[in-house]
Amino acid sequence: MSTATIPEAFRPLLGDDVKAYANLATVLPDGSPQVTPVWFDTDGRTIRVNSAKGRWKDRNMRRDGRVALAIMDPSNPYRYVQIRGRVERIAEDGADAHIDRLAKKYLGADTYPFRQAGEVRIIYTIRPERVTTMG
Repeated sequence: MSTATIPEAFRPLLGDDVKAYANLATVLPDGSPQVTPVWFDTDGRTIRVNSAKGRWKDRNMRRDGRVALAIMDPSNPYRYVQIRGRVERIAEDGADAHIDRLAKKYLGADTYPFRQAGEVRIIYTIRPERVTTMG
């Protein structure tokens, strides 16, 4: 399936200069939705989120890669981008550095301050398949 394009006017919401949070929706085993606010970044083509192995969103995305993200403009909650897509990659490699990068974006911290002993971090790379906007 092809990758949907995020309109140029909404690309700044995805950049490192804006602390926009994404509400990530995944699918539970019974088919019902599960939503979690998450930090994210982009490589320009895909969206990347980070979590710890074993959490609900981790188990859901491993079982069913369909996801949706709603990213609101922090300065105007009526302006947002919704991205529906699929997890195309799940990787431990580079995930610790990625969560540190996100901690810098969202907290201004050089390292992720909430790391738990024995926690295994994971990067989920999401390929947008459908993009809608408001505002």
